[in-house]
Amino acid sequence: MGVRIRIVVADQSEARFYDLTGPDGPLVVAGHLVDPKARLHDRDLKSSPPGRVYDHAPPAFGRRGGVAHHATSSERSPRKEEAKRFAREIAQQLDQARQDRFDRLVLVAAPPFLGLLRAEMSKPLHTCVVAEVPKDLVHQDEKVLREHLPRDLYAKGV
Repeated sequence: MGVRIRIVVADQSEARFYDLTGPDGPLVVAGHLVDPKARLHDRDLKSSPPGRVYDHAPPAFGRRGGVAHHATSSERSPRKEEAKRFAREIAQQLDQARQDRFDRLVLVAAPPFLGLLRAEMSKPLHTCVVAEVPKDLVHQDEKVLREHLPRDLYAKGV
């Protein structure tokens, strides 16, 4: 059997999987994942409001004894954590399929989500990656997707 290529087109809420069996062959749908939680707002993903921080130093101008307070923000927002969880789910599904369904892997996602996918992938899965397309094409049709794929996916040494 020839080279088998799996293409994953993803964003933080949806992933579509395609198999490409030849340079001019059709894109065959191989799977679909959806994460409905990814479309929720941070406030809908967690149950309590952010913590509060009080500044103890008096302000330079203003009334004596006044204390400023504000909500804290976190680098680990619930929405970002959900996107990481979904990237992990995609990577696990690709790892399961890697051994008997494809030899090469093409990743198509907007740069921020592409980084999350890379971070969640195993070393053996990383070795299968032959191309990355840093574009959000998950809601585009297959014709547009094909226009963005590298032309030399079947070339030797790729």
